[in-house]
Amino acid sequence: MNTSFLNIYRLGIKELWSLARDPVMMVLIAYTFTVSIYVAATAMPESLHNAPIAIVDEDGSPLSARIISSFYPPHFKTPTMISLAEGDVGMDSGVYTFVLDIPPNFQRDVLAQRVPTIQLNIDATRMTQAFTGNGYIQQIISNEVNDFSRRYQSTPRLPADLVLRMRFNPNLEQAWFGSLMEIINNVTMLAIILTGAALIREREHGTIEHLLVMPVTPAEIMLAKVWSMGLIVLLAALIALIFVVQGVLQVPIQGSIALFMVAVALHLFATTSIGIFLATLARSMPQFGMLLVLVLIPLQLLSGGSTPRESMPLFVQNVMLAAPTTHFVAAAQAILYRGAGIDVVWPQFAGIVFIGIVLFTAALLRFRKTIAQMS
Repeated sequence: MNTSFLNIYRLGIKELWSLARDPVMMVLIAYTFTVSIYVAATAMPESLHNAPIAIVDEDGSPLSARIISSFYPPHFKTPTMISLAEGDVGMDSGVYTFVLDIPPNFQRDVLAQRVPTIQLNIDATRMTQAFTGNGYIQQIISNEVNDFSRRYQSTPRLPADLVLRMRFNPNLEQAWFGSLMEIINNVTMLAIILTGAALIREREHGTIEHLLVMPVTPAEIMLAKVWSMGLIVLLAALIALIFVVQGVLQVPIQGSIALFMVAVALHLFATTSIGIFLATLARSMPQFGMLLVLVLIPLQLLSGGSTPRESMPLFVQNVMLAAPTTHFVAAAQAILYRGAGIDVVWPQFAGIVFIGIVLFTAALLRFRKTIAQMS
């Protein structure tokens, strides 16, 4: 038993030295857990962020002042007060995305229940911002007009008011979601790539034949690759979570980082097995890359990270229960976003362990068959 553990340890150290001498892989690891996470969090900002808006106040009433004061950052820039003639010029020059015209006698008509009309001009060339901002502006004006009317009219209040509270992400910050999901996805990707590349690298360099004549078993060779490559990804994910997500991006982590690392470790056991299995099917790195695309894209897109699983067809939901990423994404989101403890995520942990054992067994059987064909 001690000899077996020693073999696994020494083979793992060999894998770490081989990885250290591969500059392409080292650059890939560094990029994936630094620049890639920052880009994923910041390259796609909120569709409505600091939108320029101008307001033509032809009413000059308390109600119009109330509407003007309701537009503020971060969704809108502080409104610019302009005249009616300046509105078209500002829109033509691209200075304003929205120009809101509050007509004369607007407050008087509202109180008299005449249903007055407000004109909103939108620069539709900024399509995403225009579409989202249109709904925001309508909602803001509707709320302000309704609240103002209740004070001066005898219309009874509704028996209940709907109060919205955004939990876990009050300002709906895209960076909070994008950065953490990038770490979750990159853990899966790097685990498969590193272990698969390690096995193919040995086959291309001819060192796999040296291992065959050594007193080591296929299980020891596999476990060495699993712990060494898994350790690299685990440490890289931890560093990215602390220094990039919490440090640079200032994203608050709701739950236990230690518990998340346990989930990562369990997930790495499963995904590194996938990498070894794919490497036994491929004969070169280009073939491995093609197989990786076929496997990685469904794992990431259908695991619930990009789209909630509830919105997928029932057949896809059931099939993806066999993927470790489905349980890992659910556990990671619960821990990092909602501060869940082990009492909440233990079913996902159990699912990852079971799937990992199945994948490791399948990869080991395939690896033994491959070695037997080479000997």
